[in-house]
Amino acid sequence: MSIRYTERLSEVGASTSVGSVPDSYDIAMAEALNGTFKAELIEHQGPWRDFDEVERAVFQWVAWYNSERLHSALDYLPPDEYEQAYWTALEQHPQAA
Repeated sequence: MSIRYTERLSEVGASTSVGSVPDSYDIAMAEALNGTFKAELIEHQGPWRDFDEVERAVFQWVAWYNSERLHSALDYLPPDEYEQAYWTALEQHPQAA
C-alpha cells in the first residue's frame, strides 16, 4: 500500500514527506489528530451501521473541529471566531508599509 501511495504522490508531483527526514517525528501532528479523531468520533459514537453513516459523521466532525471547537492555543475561542477577531483587529489598526 505505501509503495502505491508513494508512486501516486510522485505522479501528481507531491512530496512524500513534509519534514526534514522521514522519521517518527515527521508525522507526529497527523498521528495526534488521527488519535483525537478516533477517540472522539469513531470509538465514542460507534457502532456504525454503514459507510454512509460514517462518511456523514466524519464530515460533521471535521467541520466542527476546523471551525467551532474551543482551542486552547486560541484562548479557548473557536477557530472561526479567533480568525474573525484577527481580521477585525487588522482593519482597525492597519500596519504601515
